[in-house]
Amino acid sequence: HVMYVWIDALTNYLTVAGYPDTESVDFKKYWPADLHMVGKDILRFHSVYWPAFLMAAGLPPQKRTFAHGWWTIEGQKMSKSVGNVVAPHDLIERYGVDASRYFLLREVPFGNDGDFSHTNALNRINNDLANGLGNLAQRTLSFIFKNCEATIPAPGELTQDDKDILRAAQEDMLPVVRKELDAQRFHRALEAIWAVVDKANLYIDVQAPWSLRKTDPARMNTVLYVLSETIRCLALAIQPVMPVSAEKMLDQLMIPAESRDFAALAPAGALKAGTVIPQPQGVFPRLSEDNKDAAGDVDRLPLPSRSRQARSQWRSRGCGRGCTRCWCIGHGVDQLPDCRRAGTSGASGQADGQCMVHDWNPPARSQPRG
Repeated sequence: HVMYVWIDALTNYLTVAGYPDTESVDFKKYWPADLHMVGKDILRFHSVYWPAFLMAAGLPPQKRTFAHGWWTIEGQKMSKSVGNVVAPHDLIERYGVDASRYFLLREVPFGNDGDFSHTNALNRINNDLANGLGNLAQRTLSFIFKNCEATIPAPGELTQDDKDILRAAQEDMLPVVRKELDAQRFHRALEAIWAVVDKANLYIDVQAPWSLRKTDPARMNTVLYVLSETIRCLALAIQPVMPVSAEKMLDQLMIPAESRDFAALAPAGALKAGTVIPQPQGVFPRLSEDNKDAAGDVDRLPLPSRSRQARSQWRSRGCGRGCTRCWCIGHGVDQLPDCRRAGTSGASGQADGQCMVHDWNPPARSQPRG
């Protein structure tokens, strides 16, 4: 029985590629697979039995197998029976898809076990995304929009500092990123990208374009161009991990769709001076436990289950007066754990339907969205 189950399951790798038609275009293209990505608990089946099955059938085995680790909670393996599972959709509700993916790939070396906590996620997202890359892009592009007539300025003669940061972004970063991604060392690939983020933030602080605006406008233009080009390169580099956020940044730089692959990282694909940019918008909002902005009170706010029964039970909490539950489009989930209708006994004074996370009043809604 065990042998049958594993032979039947593993041959799906072949059949999806067109087997038994070994002469098909798909089979010749996709087999042997470059990589099998599996959980460490089933490594034996994929690295011992599966290659043996394939060689017995006269077929080449996969080129590589990589076993990833587990995320734990306070040292314990996540388990439905224990009740400590962190569901992916909960992470998305709290932090967004891109930020969640970034945290999971950056926090722990891929392949090792990692201990998850919302505190670590919040700190990593705020420090790296909001304070790091997000702040760099927002203050640079906002300064250009306000002081350069919303136009990427033309650079003057480059100093050694200018050349160093451009070389780091245009030439040195990509080979390291490619090498680490090919080896599934995703955290190191992101470290290489964020080394350039850190250099750029140091560069803008040292160069201080806000001071150059009064003392040396020509030099200010050069600094702003260098920063804009560096941001372009960073946005291109983060696409495999944060495609939506990267797209927003590239849109703000008016980079055409055909110039958004890794080949465009070379100096030949550099940002064109004179490009008119739109009003910059923040890409990575800062998350806060105390202020309850952006993703809300991430450690204490209960999020409803996706199951219909659980959501119904969660919504049924309250005083029974028939008031609507809070729905905030910006926050994305029903927020009120009890009745908050203004004027009822024990009410907080907030109007019915007001989002307690965003302090925002949506249009009147007779039923909770969901």
